[in-house]
Amino acid sequence: MSIPSLIFWIIFVVPLVAFLIWVMRQDKRKGKAGLVVLIITVVVCIAYMYWKTGGK
Repeated sequence: MSIPSLIFWIIFVVPLVAFLIWVMRQDKRKGKAGLVVLIITVVVCIAYMYWKTGGK
């Protein structure tokens, strides 16, 4: 892995996973809030990638 990849993992991926685990543990309704956060994150990431690549 290159240095930029490691920085990405340390700054974005690890905190996101930790946040999702925390949200899912706080939810008393069987993880529905965690699932909603995960779906929103995926949709935002796909939209951002589409916007940055111009739909290619």
